[in-house]
Parts: sequence; structure tokens; C-alpha cells
Amino acid sequence: MTIAERGAGAPAARKIHVIQGEHAVSSDPNAVMTTLLGSCIAVCLHDPAAHVGGLNHFLLAETHDGVRFEDHAMRYGAYAMEVLINDLMKLGAGRDRLQAKVFGGGKMINALNDVGAANAAFAQRFLKEEGIPLVSVSVGGQCARRIEFWPHSGRARQREVIRGDIDVRYPVAASPPPSAGGLELF
Repeated sequence: MTIAERGAGAPAARKIHVIQGEHAVSSDPNAVMTTLLGSCIAVCLHDPAAHVGGLNHFLLAETHDGVRFEDHAMRYGAYAMEVLINDLMKLGAGRDRLQAKVFGGGKMINALNDVGAANAAFAQRFLKEEGIPLVSVSVGGQCARRIEFWPHSGRARQREVIRGDIDVRYPVAASPPPSAGGLELF
């Protein structure tokens, strides 16, 4: 985006990259959080009244036998969700006002177990059990996804990565894929 496109004097977007096992929260109106997903899940949480939001990126729904949870806690869904919610509440979010958008959970390698489906099921089950409305979801498939999330407004954008680093954008007039729900796709 050029200065002319965003308007003279308007600040540039501040990108916050969230990688596997991390999360970020912000109330900055100029912040945009980004992540790249395959079988992992990103949950975007937003409080529309407090104008705060956050995104996490977790690798696995649950721990497996022989793995010490404490060593890799942010890799697992339950811990990643609780940390995200707690940090949002520290910024003034109300747990009862949170809204969620869930992305990822692709089946990236056909020969392996469907870790992505387990991750997606966990995220949706967690949100339901915690009473956090799921306002949009885009999970499954066989493509990686680039996610952009504006925590101040709650807006999210997804781009599917088909081959290499080629982004495919859904035309605004086209119907979104069946798993997209109320997701804003460009």
C-alpha cells in the first residue's frame, strides 16, 4: 500500500508475525497479525466493544504419550487458547464479549494421520465449551493458508497457497468455499 492509497498522514500498518507455538494480542488500530498455516490452527479472538483482539497458532490439539506438556505448552491447543484469552482480558476484553474465527487444519500430506482435522475439531469444541461464539470458520482442505487479522476491528482475510508461494484470492462476487462460513475472503 502506498501513502496515496492509505491517505496522507495515515500511519502504515504494523505487521505482527505469529509463528508456530506463539500468540499475539493488540488494541493498536494500525496492527495486522499474520501467520501461515498448514495442519496447524489459528484462532482469532476479538472483543468488538473493547476493540482488542489476538491470534494464536498451535500445532497439536493435545499432548501425546511420552511428551512433557510443560516443555512445549504453546504447541498445544488448550494452553494456547487459555493464554490468548487471559492476555486479551489484561487488555480490557470481556470474556463474555469474545468472538472467534478459526483457520487452518488442512490435510497437507495424504499418507499421514489427519492432524489438521483433529486440530480443527479441538478448536471448535473448545470454543463451544467456553461459550465463545464462532462467527466464521475455514478449516480442512489440502492447501496452506496465509491469514491476516486486524485485532482492533476483528477483520480477517485468508489467502490459500496453492503452489509454492502463489496466492489465490477468491473474487468478491464468487461464492466462498463450503467450509468458509461467514469469513471475509478476498
